[in-house]
Amino acid sequence: MQGNLPPEAQEKLEELQDLQETAQQVATQKQTAESELQESETALDELDDVDADTTMYREVGELLVKTDLDEAREDLEEKVSNLEVRVETLEKQEERVQEQFEELQSELQQMLGGGPAGGPGAGA
Repeated sequence: MQGNLPPEAQEKLEELQDLQETAQQVATQKQTAESELQESETALDELDDVDADTTMYREVGELLVKTDLDEAREDLEEKVSNLEVRVETLEKQEERVQEQFEELQSELQQMLGGGPAGGPGAGA
């Protein structure tokens, strides 16, 4: 199927496929981080309705460890902050990968003699 492509075009096509895989991985990581962020924000909001003297526990590995409201709030605020940074970083990475993909796709189309549409006779 791709055997009739010039070696340079074949290389660009393989790079495109690698970038597509990278984009999927980044999107999956971003979705996971966004989900964790939403859960943590919800938990943090729920702490507003908890009495200060309520016995609380947090998960540490496979154990539940007693904690107080202030410590729980502090831990969740830190987690939310870290996840916000993670999501922002993944969004930037996603944008960079998309730009690289579009640039590479354009180069491949030009290499194959097609215009922006990539169809036969385009860009003549």
